[in-house]
Amino acid sequence: MTEYKNSEKDNAQSSIDATIARILAADEANTNGKATRFVADQEHLNEDARQRRLSILGDRARELADSDAHTEHDGEQYDLFERRSLRRVEGLSTELEDVTEVEYRQLRLERVVLAGLWTEGTITEAEYSLRELAALAETAGSTVLDGFIQRRGKPDPGTFFGSGKAVEIKEAVAELGADTVIVDSELAPSQRRGLEDIVKVKVIDRTGLILDIFAQHAKSREGKAQVELAQMEYMLPRLRGWGESLSRQAGGRVGAAGGGIGSRGPGETKIELDRRRINQRMAKLRREIAGMKPARDAKRANRKRNAVPSVAIAGYTNAGKSSLLNRLTDAGVLVENALFATLDPTTRKAVTPDGIGYTLSDTVGFVRQLPTQLVEAFRSTLEEVADADLILHVVDASHPEPESQIAAVRKVLAEVDAHEVDEIIVLNKADAAESHVIDRIRRREPHAIVVSAHTGQGIDELKQLIRDSIPRPTVPLQLLVPYADGEVVSRLHAEDAEILSTDYQEEGTRIHVLVRPSLAAELSQYQVED
Repeated sequence: MTEYKNSEKDNAQSSIDATIARILAADEANTNGKATRFVADQEHLNEDARQRRLSILGDRARELADSDAHTEHDGEQYDLFERRSLRRVEGLSTELEDVTEVEYRQLRLERVVLAGLWTEGTITEAEYSLRELAALAETAGSTVLDGFIQRRGKPDPGTFFGSGKAVEIKEAVAELGADTVIVDSELAPSQRRGLEDIVKVKVIDRTGLILDIFAQHAKSREGKAQVELAQMEYMLPRLRGWGESLSRQAGGRVGAAGGGIGSRGPGETKIELDRRRINQRMAKLRREIAGMKPARDAKRANRKRNAVPSVAIAGYTNAGKSSLLNRLTDAGVLVENALFATLDPTTRKAVTPDGIGYTLSDTVGFVRQLPTQLVEAFRSTLEEVADADLILHVVDASHPEPESQIAAVRKVLAEVDAHEVDEIIVLNKADAAESHVIDRIRRREPHAIVVSAHTGQGIDELKQLIRDSIPRPTVPLQLLVPYADGEVVSRLHAEDAEILSTDYQEEGTRIHVLVRPSLAAELSQYQVED
């Protein structure tokens, strides 16, 4: 009997040791966020293919540098400090060393496996897309363990991937200790459920991931409302019901005796009630967003009334739009090496080298397969781009395939009717770009300029190009302003007029000036003949 108890005790201890070894192995596999998966039974995957797949996600996502590089133009970056103070820290754990305790708990980042479908284009393009998904996952606070790409003509209607690839993903999830699978496309509700039934962990798609990042980074009241509206539009067709969610509510046939007239019938299920509540909340959010629109429209109308030129900064996410705004205006807005770091539009006053004033507006970044829900929710914000006189289309010149980013941005600009606005391609990050990539883009884009918001390279040339591209004062006037009306001369030295010559005479100050039409009428009393 004693030998039996000792044997049972040894077996329990062996089980505990095996559990600890499995946990440590999973953590070691995740060191530095690198994929270290080698599956012995996958003989169909040769060594070259395995190494090629691991090289895609072998290090931190290319789109995210190891650290942020700030300049004096970025200001104190208090918003960035506040954001990082709330960020989860990888490796910070409350795991109990003794797993024989009644409670076993752990606190760590989500550990994810990525999966994409290659249906068209080249394998290189599919790899770029998966790397971008890794950058999105890291921005959301996850640790990327591994990634898969399947070559397939069209998605499987049931599980999106083929049955064999789904089982392969399941094995990777079990081996690496992942708790989430992220798919590089938008999944139909049935596909998501089907894939979850196989991999046995949570499955989210690209759209859900982007919405999660937006929810983390939204700061203003309008931005939070826009993101919540987009999330609910995404969630509504994906509600799932089981158990009590499919039961009938009180007031159906079972409540006929006590409910009285009007309460009889099949009743409403809880999932139907949830849908109704979501629709009500969406209607309220739309009203709130519509109520915020007049204030923005009033500011825009005021600029138009005063004929102030408007320049909008648009571009792919993490291309350096906020850094460029800081460099041109010393705005001090948040700059972070992350995708969709800033969502709320920022407008600042700027002046050309010869003193003509204009407004410069930063906008939300774009990405491939930007969710339709976000485009619709942020349409009121993106109107700033459509109403601009000039668009600075910022491009990450250090990316190997910036042409695909340009195409993705122009697609969204067309959706918000901004494709006819004059555009300057600003090739940013020139200090980290390959010369042949820059030359290739400049051959395709005649209105392109190379800059670096970090080092200041090309910024003076960009200012001159903005000067030559924005609407300028066009009405010539010869004015004789009495010395008693000095405030008029002071106004002409402001940013909505261009003084060509000044002559101080006995009667007053004679000025040859170019003004905007709205100002010309106000100065008619001072006008004289040449």
